[in-house]
Amino acid sequence: MKSFGKILLWSVVVFVLIQFIPVDRTNPPIKSSQNFVNVEQTPQKISEILKNSCYDCHSFETKYPKYAYVAPLSWSVKHHINEGREHINFSNWNTYNSDLKKNMLEKAVQTLEDGKMPMPGYITQHPEAKLSAAERKILINYFEEVLKKN
Repeated sequence: MKSFGKILLWSVVVFVLIQFIPVDRTNPPIKSSQNFVNVEQTPQKISEILKNSCYDCHSFETKYPKYAYVAPLSWSVKHHINEGREHINFSNWNTYNSDLKKNMLEKAVQTLEDGKMPMPGYITQHPEAKLSAAERKILINYFEEVLKKN
């Protein structure tokens, strides 16, 4: 029983100590001249879908939930956000060249068609971000429209 108590004590100590490892949750400023919805003059309905289901991980408009302030969950959340921004960052849209934009939108269409985005783990914590079949189709059609005009 003594060893269980020691393990529990050290687990609590480690848990408390890891809370002091900083995680940068700062969202850089957004320039409207670079933001996807402004650059592409995205209709209001589509803009709302994007901001509700995509922007937390794929823009500088991330709203961090309460659990993102508790390590080690905070590390995982930040990792997913960084990874999402690497794939496509709607806040930096106008900084990408046309080939990169095309590639990003084609991949976005593919992941929407495959049902891979938003990620299932994200939807469990944010059920409001779940895309209906109709919303998924709206985004796919819109991204294909943007692809044609660029």
